Amino acid sequence: MKTLYIVRHAKSSWEYEGIDDADRPLKKRGIKDAHMMAAILKEKIERPDAFISSSANRALHTGVIFCKTFKYPMANLKISSSLYSFSDGYLVKTIKALDNGFDSAIVFSHNHGINDFVNSFGNKFIDNVPTSGIVAIEFNTDHWKSIKRGKTIISYFPKDFKTL
Repeated sequence: MKTLYIVRHAKSSWEYEGIDDADRPLKKRGIKDAHMMAAILKEKIERPDAFISSSANRALHTGVIFCKTFKYPMANLKISSSLYSFSDGYLVKTIKALDNGFDSAIVFSHNHGINDFVNSFGNKFIDNVPTSGIVAIEFNTDHWKSIKRGKTIISYFPKDFKTL
């Protein structure tokens, strides 16, 4: 059995002119939401075996917040420039290439690739994974390269945990 947790990066800022898209930082709201969602997930699951992040600043910062919350060694956070993509092609390749010694992994990436992936590989349709949203899919296999459609076991979105 393999379990994959996919996290869309937290809300990023568009207020800085002249910086590349990959360098956009998180907004204060994004930082707050990432901390909240990491804490919620930590209460529900055991620490994933592997943490992998897109190299984009907003995804990497989100991944660092989750690493700190889960007490995952920052030195072990794998950074993948190929995850800075907005299709699910590199996401699928990254996941299928995971070491089979890992029973669980958490990936920090971007839309639309995340939406495409969770709807292709999960059994629950999700219209849009929002920023800081978490989706977990359980696969009935012992080999990451063999993943096919799995069971969507978590779909946690910030709006579901905020009080009015």
